[in-house]
Amino acid sequence: MTGLLDETAHRILAAGDPWPALEEAGLTLVGVPEEAGGSGGGLEDAAVLLRAAGYHGAAVPLAETGWLAGRLLAAAGLRVPAGPLTVALPDAGGRLRRVPWARSARRIVVLAGGAVTVVDRADMEITEGANVAGEPRDEVTLTSVSGESVPAPVPPEELWRWGALARAVQLTGAMRRALDLAVRHAGEREQFGRPIGRFQAVQHLLAEAAGEVVVADVAVRAAVRAPGDPLAVAAAKAGASRAAGVVASVAHQVHGAMGVTEEHPLRTVTSRLWSWREEFGDEHHWAAEAGRLLGDRDPWAVLTGTGIVTGE
Repeated sequence: MTGLLDETAHRILAAGDPWPALEEAGLTLVGVPEEAGGSGGGLEDAAVLLRAAGYHGAAVPLAETGWLAGRLLAAAGLRVPAGPLTVALPDAGGRLRRVPWARSARRIVVLAGGAVTVVDRADMEITEGANVAGEPRDEVTLTSVSGESVPAPVPPEELWRWGALARAVQLTGAMRRALDLAVRHAGEREQFGRPIGRFQAVQHLLAEAAGEVVVADVAVRAAVRAPGDPLAVAAAKAGASRAAGVVASVAHQVHGAMGVTEEHPLRTVTSRLWSWREEFGDEHHWAAEAGRLLGDRDPWAVLTGTGIVTGE
């Protein structure tokens, strides 16, 4: 089943405008319970889609609609509406800033003051912004609130953790694509009569990037299987964010000046690596959080799996 889902996800997400096909196939709400209006399946199924979206640099609010808003509404006992969704957490001043895909969402699910509130598009004013990749990161001002509001099923820090894991999954997909592009370019680009991939220095760079991709992917997959373990999620996001910087740097070194142009596919994925590594906490934030969570526990016991709380 996972193989078919992965194949379908890559086929759809490689297209220029994949959202209509994703909705038609029922893939925007994978991981959200059917009784809440979702498509069913588990978080590992949803991760298959996010990984593919990251690989293709797909400009769609897939993580925001299902992984975040859909799951939050389902946990709150609310039915998930159709169409693109997103979530928002107020900052320390109570403002809704850098809300992902706000301008594209039919509704925004706001978690604040111990409540989950569904805000209709007509009840908000949006000041457009963007991340480095050009994805919408908007400021939202609520003009009224006419939607449903219910007690929050999770605290804000838990939703933040959901977002961090979603970005970590997307990062692993984008890193894989950056590595694939770099390997292909190294095999095709010739200097001094042979492909640059035959030069030892380039081989070392590619090997370094490949190692980063594999290690990050293993940690993120483990966290997806244990999303209730805060330490696993912290380690996954810290590792994926750190690795993203290394992989992006190596890929651009291998490509040279070719990879920095706006139309080049490498730029599509590395701009997302630079953006997503910072969103929902960068590697420094999550490394510090992992240290806090580790506390006085034996690091060896944690590394070998005997000290990790697996959660639900």
